[in-house]
Amino acid sequence: MAKANRDVYGECLAKYGESNKNIVVLDADVSSSTKSGLFGAKYPERFFNVGIAEANMVGIAAGMATVGKIPFVNTFAVFLSSIGLIGARAFGSYSGLNVKFMGAYGGLSDAFDGPSHHSLEDIAIMRALPNFQVFVPADEYETDWVVRNAIEVKNPMYIRLSRDAMKTVHNENTKFETGKGIVVREGTDCTVIACGLMVGQAVDAAEELAKKGISVRVVDMFCIKPIDRELIVKCAKETGAIVSAEEHSIIGGLGGAVAEVLTSEGHGGVPQEFVGVQDRHAECGPYQELLKKYGLDAAAVVRAVEKAIARKGAK
Repeated sequence: MAKANRDVYGECLAKYGESNKNIVVLDADVSSSTKSGLFGAKYPERFFNVGIAEANMVGIAAGMATVGKIPFVNTFAVFLSSIGLIGARAFGSYSGLNVKFMGAYGGLSDAFDGPSHHSLEDIAIMRALPNFQVFVPADEYETDWVVRNAIEVKNPMYIRLSRDAMKTVHNENTKFETGKGIVVREGTDCTVIACGLMVGQAVDAAEELAKKGISVRVVDMFCIKPIDRELIVKCAKETGAIVSAEEHSIIGGLGGAVAEVLTSEGHGGVPQEFVGVQDRHAECGPYQELLKKYGLDAAAVVRAVEKAIARKGAK
């Protein structure tokens, strides 16, 4: 049984904090939710709860980064990419300070706290910041890697995490690399390029479509920025149809990044379908029901693949 994404993150922080004393962790009074409190329990002298003051938290972290610390700032993704944005832009993007922005409860995963806590635009916002790297891990193995990578690489980063467990699509032998997507399933008729929760949904959809004789390639594009342009073009050439799938608005996120690559590389004629939230806010309710209602499940991916293939055949 896969662990909840947030639990894996908290355990990784605590584990790697033992060997690297420069790691410091800040939280905006939600450490029991983000699981940064696991680090705080082990290393209280390097843990700072700033209260509900997200902008101040980023400013404090920036100061720590100037003296060689590796600050991880934690709160819900929606607040980090809004209230924390001015600091992200000034201190991370413009000044290049080595701050790690950990956006908890991405997408609809904060299911019962209401629309104000859903984060459906954070990827679009954070990938627009120059010098930022943006990651959306798909399972526990990838979450472990993004934490280790954030510690090792001196660069401002936005890492989007989820409240819930995700389907395990990788293993201990998977090789992860910044700017490189991973083909988790081969296929010839269409490619689904997904991130986060939607990678597992895409795998389930591919298995369902295989019963109909449709061969679907699934790519885990866990690194949204820098994005793997080479792999996107390769998939467009080889399968002739693309579906992007993300727990995010269809505007400006992974789908937008993929479309930018296709157009700029001369493959704008390749049909692309977008699986994501259709430019609206969502309500609160059971997480799985929200995913189904807003078209973020395997069935939605199946429909998008079939539509993309039909468009390819009509050309």
